[in-house]
Amino acid sequence: MKDDYVTLDDPLSQQLHQTIMRLAPSEATVLITGETGTGKEAIARTLHRQSPRHHRPFLAVNCGALTQSLAESELFGHEKGAFTGAAERHRGWFEAAEGGTLLLDEVGELSPSLQVKLLRVLQQREVIRVGSYRAIPINVRVIAATHVDLRQAIHSRLFREDLYYRLNVAPIHLQPLRQRPQDIAVLAQHFLHRYTRHHGKPSQVFSQDALHDLMNYAWPGNIRELDNVINNAVLLCDDLEISSTHLLLRPPAHTDKAEKAGVFSAFIREQLQRGEPDLYQRTIEALIGEAFDLTGQNQSQAAAVLGISRNTLRTQLSHLGLIKPRNAATSGAKAAETQHRTERERELRIGYQKFGNLGILKAQRHLERQFQPLGVNVLWSEFPAGPQLLQALSQGEIDFGTTGEVPPLFAQAENNQLRYIAWEPAAPSSVALMVPHTSPIRTLSDLRGKRIAVNKGSNVHYLLLQLLDEAGLSLSDVRLIYTPPKYPLTQSDYLSAEAWMMWDPLLSHAEFDGLLRRIENGEGRVNNHQFYLSRQGFISHSSDLLPLLIDALKATGKYIDNTRQHAASALSKELAIDAGALEIALSRRSHQTQTMNRHIIREQQIIADRFYALGLLSRPISVRQAIWESEY
Repeated sequence: MKDDYVTLDDPLSQQLHQTIMRLAPSEATVLITGETGTGKEAIARTLHRQSPRHHRPFLAVNCGALTQSLAESELFGHEKGAFTGAAERHRGWFEAAEGGTLLLDEVGELSPSLQVKLLRVLQQREVIRVGSYRAIPINVRVIAATHVDLRQAIHSRLFREDLYYRLNVAPIHLQPLRQRPQDIAVLAQHFLHRYTRHHGKPSQVFSQDALHDLMNYAWPGNIRELDNVINNAVLLCDDLEISSTHLLLRPPAHTDKAEKAGVFSAFIREQLQRGEPDLYQRTIEALIGEAFDLTGQNQSQAAAVLGISRNTLRTQLSHLGLIKPRNAATSGAKAAETQHRTERERELRIGYQKFGNLGILKAQRHLERQFQPLGVNVLWSEFPAGPQLLQALSQGEIDFGTTGEVPPLFAQAENNQLRYIAWEPAAPSSVALMVPHTSPIRTLSDLRGKRIAVNKGSNVHYLLLQLLDEAGLSLSDVRLIYTPPKYPLTQSDYLSAEAWMMWDPLLSHAEFDGLLRRIENGEGRVNNHQFYLSRQGFISHSSDLLPLLIDALKATGKYIDNTRQHAASALSKELAIDAGALEIALSRRSHQTQTMNRHIIREQQIIADRFYALGLLSRPISVRQAIWESEY
C-alpha cells in the first residue's frame, strides 16, 4: 500500500483521512502512533504526497535498525576521517531529505544520547556532521512513527519528555484493524486484485466462507498480516474462488489477547452509552485501588501489574488519599546533581508553549544571539500547557518559562520554589467553553449532568468554576474529565466529553475553522493573565540574566502588537494553524511584558484564596512570598 490508494469505508478511517488532508499542507511535525502493521509508513507517504513538498524526496529511516556506533553518522552525516573507516564525506538522512520529508520510523527505539541530538536538530533546524563543528541548515519536514507507548517510556525514563512534545505537534493515532471492521473486506479485495495481477493469475473472488473468516479474525498483525495472508492465498489457490482452506490464519489461541481487548472495549462502550456518571475517574480509582490491594499495598508490584511507573502510581495513590503526598522540598540526589551541573555549565533552559512572546523569541533565535557573548547556552523545551511546564520547573528540568495565572498556584501549594518574574495584561477572551455545533448545549444551565473536559490546574479550570457559579451549579452537578490538552479532537475525545475548556491559539483555530461552537468566554469572569516564572535555584546564581530576558520579552511584545499579521505568519508554519486564526488569537492579548506590582499580586492572591476555599489547593499560600525582589 505504499504507492497505490484505496478508499476505506470505516468511519474511523474516514475521520483519519480528513485529519491527513488537514495536516498534509502544513509544515507541522507529525507523530504517528499505532500497533505494528497498521500502516504508519503509508500514512507518512500520503502526508508527503499531499504536501507542497511532494516533488522533493521522501525518505524513511528505521531508527530501531540503526547500530549504536553508526547511528549518529547515519542520521546527521560525517566528515572524511571523522572515525576509522570514514574514507569519504557522508551526508546523513536529514541532508539527503533536504526540501522533502523524513520519516523517523520506530523513533521510540532511539538511544538517550541520540534523543538529545535529535532534539537539538529539531529545535535549531540544523545538523552538525560527526567530525565537524559547522552547522548545516536543513529544510526538512519530520514525521515520526512508533508502536511504543511514548508516555509510558517517558515515565520509565526511556524517552525524553521534551523530545516527545517536540515530535507530538500534530498527533495521528492509527486504530488496529480489528477496531475498523468495515475496512477488512475493502482491503482484502484491494490486495486480491493487486496480487492476481502481480502473479499473472486470472481474476479471483472470495468464497462466502473465506469472507466470513476474514471478517471474524482478530488480525493481531493488522494490515501487514492481511496483506501477507491474501498474497499467500493467491499463490496457493489455482481456482477462481479462494476458500477458507487457502487462508493461512493463526490458530485462535493466538488471538485471545485481541478478543479479550475487544470484550473490554465493548464493556467500556456500553458504560459510555449508558451515561454512567464519573466513569473515567471511577475506572482509574478501581484500577489503582484493586492493584494496590491485590499486591498487599506493595507499590512496585502494583505499578508492574498496571504497566505504569512507580512515580505515576504514587501520584495516583496520593490523589486517592491512599498514601501521603511526597514533599516536593525533599528532592533526590539526582535532581541536586542535575541542578549543580546546570549551574556549573551556565545554561538557560526555557520552557515554552509555542505561542506569544517566547514562541516568537524561539523562532527568531534572538536569545541565542544575545546570550552567546556571555557564554550562556540557551536550550528550549516545549510543553502543551502550564501544569506540565510547572512540573518540569519544580523538578529542575527548566529554569524559566511562562504559564497562565492558575498553574503557579497549584505549584506553590506543592512547595515548588518558583518565583514570579514578570507578567502580561489580561486576556479574558482567550479562554472559552466550547461544544460541537450539533450539541444541544446552548446556555450554561445546560451543563448540568454533562461531561466537561478540562486540564486540571490550568487557567480554563478557573474559568469553569466561574461559569458554574454563574449558572448556579457546583462541581457535583457536572462530570469533570481531567485530561491533558489535545487538539484536534479525535473520535474517542468526542465520546469522552460533551464540552471542552479551551484556550488560544487552539480556541481561535476551532472557531476560525468552524470545528466547535463557543458557549461563553472569560469576559467579565477571569483575567487570564500570563506570568513569567523562574526557580529559586536558578535565580541564586543567574539573576543577572533576568533583566536581559525581560528586555527581550518587552521588545518582542511590541513587535507582536505592532505587526500581528507578520507575527502570525511566522507562527503559522510551526503550529500548522491558519495564519488568520493566529492573528485573531494574537489580537486578543496585549503582549506588553511588565514587572510585578502590588495590584497584580493582589489579583493573583484572590484566585489562590478561592481555590483553597474550594479544597482544590492542599494548603493556603502567600503569592507575595513568591515574588522575585529586584531593583530592575
